Amino acid sequence: MRKRWRYVGFYGEDLMLCAAVVRIGVASHTFWSVWDRARGRAWEHTRLRPGGTEVVLDGPVVEIRTGNVRAALRFGESQPIEVVAPSGRGWAWTRKRAGVPVSGRVVLDGETRTVEGFGVDDESAGYHQRHVEWKWSAGVGESTDGRGIGWNLVEGINDAPTASERAIWVDGEPYEPGPVVFDGLDRVGFEGGRDLEFEFGGAERRRHDDFRVIRSDYVHRFGTFGGHLDDIELEAGAGVMEEHRVAW
Repeated sequence: MRKRWRYVGFYGEDLMLCAAVVRIGVASHTFWSVWDRARGRAWEHTRLRPGGTEVVLDGPVVEIRTGNVRAALRFGESQPIEVVAPSGRGWAWTRKRAGVPVSGRVVLDGETRTVEGFGVDDESAGYHQRHVEWKWSAGVGESTDGRGIGWNLVEGINDAPTASERAIWVDGEPYEPGPVVFDGLDRVGFEGGRDLEFEFGGAERRRHDDFRVIRSDYVHRFGTFGGHLDDIELEAGAGVMEEHRVAW
C-alpha cells in the first residue's frame, strides 16, 4: 500500500505543538498534540475517521480546530533536504525542513497565545516494506556560539550511511552527519562519541492500534535537549523524540 504523511511541529520556550495528516492506502487519520510548558498542561487528540477539518495542513497554513484547542499558524520558507531511499522491495521519499520560521496564535481553553519561533516540517510518502521500526528526533535550538540550529535524525528508516534523511541545519544551511545510534528515547549518539541528550518534559503521545492489516505502536515525546549535535555544542534545544513500530 502507498503511505503518505505530513507532520509539522512548533517547539517554543512556552509552548510546543505538533499536527499530522496520515494516509495508508485508502485509510486516513489525523492527530495533534499541544504542550503548555509554562503551566505543565497537555492536550492531544487522534481522529481515526477520514474527512473532517480538525487538522488542516495546506501549504504554509497549519490549523487545529477543536472545541477547547484551536491554532492558526503559518510556516515560513527554509531550505529543505529531499531523499529517495529503498525500503525492502519498495521505496520511500521524504522532504524535511528544520529551523522553519513559525508565527500565529494558539487558543487553549479560551486563552489566546501568540506564537513566534521555529519548527519542523516533515513530508513523506512511498511504498515502504510491510514491517518498519524507527527512532526519530527533530528539533530547533541555538549553538553555544550563537548560531541557529535545526535537526532531523533517524535510525531504522531512510538511514543509509550516505544520501540519508539525516540533516543538521546551521543558520539555515543543511548538511548530512554520519549515522547515529539511539539509546532508547534518552540520547542520540554520533560518530566520535558525542551525544545529544534528551530531557523528557512530561508531554507524551502514546498509542497502540491493531486493525489486523495495519498495526502500530507509537511513542512521541516533547522535551528539551543538551550536549552535542555532531561536533556542534548546543546552548539550548527543544523538540521531540519518537519511536514507531508498524506493520502496514
